Amino acid sequence: MLNRGKGNVLGVLIDAVDYEGAVEIIVRAAREKKPAAVSALAVHGLMTGALDREQRFRLNHFDLLVPDGQPVRWVLNALYGKKLPDRVYGPNLTLKVCARAAKEGLPVYFYGSTPMIVAALQPALERKFPGLVIAGIEPSKFRRLTPEEKIELTSRIRNSRAALVFVGLGCPRQEIFAYEFRDLLGVPILAVGAAFPFLAGALPQAPEWMQNAGLEWLYRLLTEPRRLWRRYLFLNPAYLLLVALQAMGLSKFSNAGRPPTREILYG
Repeated sequence: MLNRGKGNVLGVLIDAVDYEGAVEIIVRAAREKKPAAVSALAVHGLMTGALDREQRFRLNHFDLLVPDGQPVRWVLNALYGKKLPDRVYGPNLTLKVCARAAKEGLPVYFYGSTPMIVAALQPALERKFPGLVIAGIEPSKFRRLTPEEKIELTSRIRNSRAALVFVGLGCPRQEIFAYEFRDLLGVPILAVGAAFPFLAGALPQAPEWMQNAGLEWLYRLLTEPRRLWRRYLFLNPAYLLLVALQAMGLSKFSNAGRPPTREILYG
């Protein structure tokens, strides 16, 4: 089990852990009924923190930020000598946590994505993990929640007795959700991005060789060009430029951020 501390990548503090280390941290918090905000960050998620001081503050107050993308892992290794053998990919982390949850009888809750995807996700997970207790599953509202809806959602999840919550709202909405609901729910909240449609079979995953080569972004761009072209064609070059400036010592990236001035309540 690897847990080699945090590394500052463009002001965002990423944990140098492997799957085993991340799963152990999450399951221990679930078992002990302790709140924890967790996210698997690829380049897009990391850049939201690098470019937005309030989002950087949120991310750097998470309990665990794992390197979802190979380019994030490579930078951790290059700048800090972390020697991580692999990334911690959100969909795979979801499967590994579900396997442990099924083994230990920890009920789980899924929040986010579309009604069609969550309808397919539940039977897919139940087939893969027959002992998994799904305490609740509901789609996103794809808008900001009202204060009343926030209270109702909190009550539904708490009353379900879920030991941990998976959130698939897309970045950065899911990280904002985890930050704002962490102490209200009192259990680990995992922001896992595209894990919901991937595991439901609604969205194809990149071939393993593309994932290992750090080219998953290209595969996703080719499969969803209209939705993702701005993200990848602007943020990826910006990431490379800023990382180069950090590596050469030409720019310092503070991890301080700025406390959010208001709640956003994405749902």
